[in-house]
Amino acid sequence: MVEGPNVVTIRADDSIYTAIRLMLKKGISGLPVVEGGPLETRRLVGVVTEGDLLRRRETNTMPRWPRWLEFLAGPGKLAEEYVRGNSRKIGDIMTAPAISVTEDTPIEDIVELMEQRHIKRVPVVRGETLIGIITRTNMLRALVREAGKMMVATASDAEIKERLLSELKKQSWGSPARFDVNVKEGIVELTGTIMDDRQRSAIVVAAENVPGVRAIDDHMVLIELAAGVAI
Repeated sequence: MVEGPNVVTIRADDSIYTAIRLMLKKGISGLPVVEGGPLETRRLVGVVTEGDLLRRRETNTMPRWPRWLEFLAGPGKLAEEYVRGNSRKIGDIMTAPAISVTEDTPIEDIVELMEQRHIKRVPVVRGETLIGIITRTNMLRALVREAGKMMVATASDAEIKERLLSELKKQSWGSPARFDVNVKEGIVELTGTIMDDRQRSAIVVAAENVPGVRAIDDHMVLIELAAGVAI
């Protein structure tokens, strides 16, 4: 899933126009900023993205501060914004320190990080050395690979039932006390009662995701709690 040592990078003393040309040529939205010599010693010092290049003097999109807000922000903040909008050096506009992960970071933590920070790509480091990058595109490719594996996977009826019940027991809405699961030749039969039709959708999805399932036969009955009537 990780793009390896051939990941495209840029250096802090490079021009922003070099970064723009690279991003346009490669069709990417950001670049890790590194320092050092050989690939094995590239130290990650920051990241530059499209967002860092939006507020620029060249496009007349520099932030405009009301007078009262300028007073509150102070000269230091205003000077910093001026540098970001006018400097041509990557080191002056990059985001530093860079948000990064390691080789051992769980995939669910990486996804959560991408969502929380609204980022599309995360550098992978070993110590301070850049060794690769993970992008949302990498995630999609991994998803396609896993889907392909599931489509050709096989399992016995007993294994399918065990895996489905195990998954449902993990969910607060999925207690199998009110319904039953039977499997024959890869076809899952669902019977019993549910209290909310959204449970039906969730149970069916859980069954669809068990490797080896060929089809689902849904006979679950919806019970209206207020009326006690089966639908």
